[in-house]
Amino acid sequence: MNMENNSELNILVLDGGGSKGVYTIGVLKELELRIGEPLYKHFGLIYGTSTGSIIASLIALGYSLEEIEKLYLELIPKIMRYRTKLAKSRAIEEEAKKIFGTKKFDAFKTNVGIVALNFETQMPLIFKTNIQQAHGMKQSFKPGFNCTIETAIRCSSAAYPFFEKMKIKTENHGEIEVVDGGFIANNSTLYSMVDAYKSLGFKEENIHLLNIGVGQYIENSSGMLSKLLRKIGLFNFFERVLNASTNSNTIISKLLFPNLDMVRVSESFPEPKHGTNMFEYDLKKLNRMIQLGRSSYAKHENEIAKLLKLN
Repeated sequence: MNMENNSELNILVLDGGGSKGVYTIGVLKELELRIGEPLYKHFGLIYGTSTGSIIASLIALGYSLEEIEKLYLELIPKIMRYRTKLAKSRAIEEEAKKIFGTKKFDAFKTNVGIVALNFETQMPLIFKTNIQQAHGMKQSFKPGFNCTIETAIRCSSAAYPFFEKMKIKTENHGEIEVVDGGFIANNSTLYSMVDAYKSLGFKEENIHLLNIGVGQYIENSSGMLSKLLRKIGLFNFFERVLNASTNSNTIISKLLFPNLDMVRVSESFPEPKHGTNMFEYDLKKLNRMIQLGRSSYAKHENEIAKLLKLN
């Protein structure tokens, strides 16, 4: 996975958003069909936060989008149907271990960045593949902090207080408490660009970045717990934190890299019939979001083709 700094770099950045990640899958499934080969072969760097980190990891391991779609439609009801954070956390741990096993970051076929937050220091904790992505202390760099892939994606997806915080042991940071990366970079475009421009040494004009969100919807409550949390304001607050994180990182990225060749896909669907939330597990709604993702790809197909120089 060594890179030639004078060449061009395609980056894929996938937002967080819980169950709404199926929208992302809808977009990417059409892209993979257009390209005609596994997506990891077309992107030299893939960044993901929360649900985006799961999709990013599966892509970087060589899974097809058809396989990822099938997995998600099986996984989401198994995890999101539970009411308590403990039950949700145990479910995602069980399912993540089934899928990823004990694989570590050397199993990835392309470079990856998985974003989480060190809860104790309130500093970013980014699990990375390649020592070339390090911004210092390269002598102690360990891919993924020597953690397994499933540990990294559970850290990135630990949406506290809806999931348990993660406690992990890292080889070069010791024992730390970690929560969802969406608190700092639900859209990790800026982090990926710092890697590409600062560490990997690519010129801005040689970077082509595709950022896929999860869509924007009327946030509907589903289930007694969600309705209770919405009533006391916690659910709305969490959703606003994720949106603020996404918006701020998008704006800062554009200010710092005004000439960046970038396409963002994350359409708004304000119709009540599309109302949903990050804990959605109704298969009918999930499949509908996949179709919305496909329609969003169609809307942006020419832009994406130009960005990635597709024939």
